[in-house]
Amino acid sequence: MNYNKEILSLNMNEERSCFVCGTENGFEAYNMEPLAHLARQEIPDCGGISKIYLLKRTNLLAFVGTGKNIKYPKNKVIIWDASIKKAVTEYKFNSTILNIKLTKEMLLVVLSDKLYSYSFPNDSKLLFCFKTRDNFNGICEISYGLDNQWCVFPGPNVGSIQLVNLDMKQLGVSSSPCIINAHQHEIACVAINQQGTLVATASKKGTLIRVYEIKTKRQSIELRRGADPAALYCINFSADSAYLCASSDKGTIHIFALKDTAKNKRSTLSKVGLFGNYLESQWGLANFSVQAECPCICVFGPGSSVIAICYDGSFHKYVFTKDGNCNRESYDQFLVMGEDRDFI
Repeated sequence: MNYNKEILSLNMNEERSCFVCGTENGFEAYNMEPLAHLARQEIPDCGGISKIYLLKRTNLLAFVGTGKNIKYPKNKVIIWDASIKKAVTEYKFNSTILNIKLTKEMLLVVLSDKLYSYSFPNDSKLLFCFKTRDNFNGICEISYGLDNQWCVFPGPNVGSIQLVNLDMKQLGVSSSPCIINAHQHEIACVAINQQGTLVATASKKGTLIRVYEIKTKRQSIELRRGADPAALYCINFSADSAYLCASSDKGTIHIFALKDTAKNKRSTLSKVGLFGNYLESQWGLANFSVQAECPCICVFGPGSSVIAICYDGSFHKYVFTKDGNCNRESYDQFLVMGEDRDFI
């Protein structure tokens, strides 16, 4: 087994209990806490997996192929049953698929200018299709609360987002998207909390993260990642929406308080106006570092912990305190863990 293989895609399941990575040979699955290798599945002639999503802790995954192999081209979503190690269905489109999301009732497929939703897994039919702004990064997130499911994706204007209520009672019927004009630059990263009440946004400039109340569309807080532009890889809320974390190409994972905002730091320079309206935004409570310019996803773990999972195969877990200290609890190289075992 080549443990130096390149990770082509990396994603967490909706419960944030597992993560999967697509490689040039197939995929690997891991338990998040504690970190443990769950499965390795090689897929002959797959050509590589560019997008992958695991449905809860089941055997069902959705993935999109890459490379030169036409068996799993970039315009097909493959639904894979890991228990029988084969594809059980596929969805074909006219252009490259840029992102996929999977729930127990729905498959969402993101193209460069459209968002499709299909009923899933039985009797799959088109639920809706929305035209989007050019979305070459496949920006799309969904909330998983049973009572308040929302989907967010780029809106029609620069820096805007669209929010769609996914709680549809009839096939083909969905609420009209609501629009929030969040930034002056193109949207680069979004997140929705589990309760479906808050949405966080960042633009390509990457200096500010804004949090909005979905019901009222009002901004609740503005958070400052830093002074220099950066590419944000990931934003995530904690399970109770008390905190938010974000990762960027600067190699720093930032942690912000959302409920007890007095925990967040303030810049002394902001008081003299050197940074324009920095006085109105809040700096992070705590932060820790990973390898700069290595893409990673970040998520809150048990207690006051944050986990960063990186495309170089590294796993970082830090515990933060209310006074802003951040201490490393564990570090691993997850690609070298475990032996082959059945998918669970």
